Amino acid sequence: MLLRPKQDAPSGPQRSASGSTYVVGARARVAREGRIYVEGKHDAELVEKVWGHDLRIEGVVVEPLHGVDDLPGIVKEFRPSSGRRLGVLVDHLVTGSKETRIANQVTGAHALVVGHPFIDIWQAVKPSVVGITAWPTVPKGEPWKEGVCKRLGWEDDTGYVWAQRILTRVKVWTDLEPTLIGRVEELIDFVTQD
Repeated sequence: MLLRPKQDAPSGPQRSASGSTYVVGARARVAREGRIYVEGKHDAELVEKVWGHDLRIEGVVVEPLHGVDDLPGIVKEFRPSSGRRLGVLVDHLVTGSKETRIANQVTGAHALVVGHPFIDIWQAVKPSVVGITAWPTVPKGEPWKEGVCKRLGWEDDTGYVWAQRILTRVKVWTDLEPTLIGRVEELIDFVTQD
């Protein structure tokens, strides 16, 4: 007689990649009108990989902006309101930067722009996760991703490097720098406020 092996029940609540309680069997909520915009495709992929379960439970859609230069027009077209909040995650949001000047133009009661200090979302992944001691310094004026690949002896295809050397190694929120974690959590809280 064949018997199905007994599976041990989890001893405590299961956790999602973001560290929140994993809701077993939960179906995605219908999307809210509010949105989170991130700078690019890699940013959106990273947010989905770590916070995807949470975002589906909350009904939050993340969309790439492909840069912040047009953010004032995008926010005006989106028309944020109390039931339609907009959160934006920006790379390299540091004092005196172009990104900071743009963020200040659009942040208000129903639109929140937050950022991290990294030149690119790649830097928000802890170096140890990708098997390096530190992200290399790339001189100003040189394309950052290409400069990183050159200095580390990685392939010159930045899409491949992102997908195969960086994103695949990210498993949970602790693989990311705390500065990014806090900002994403802040945006999720902001857009889900009623």
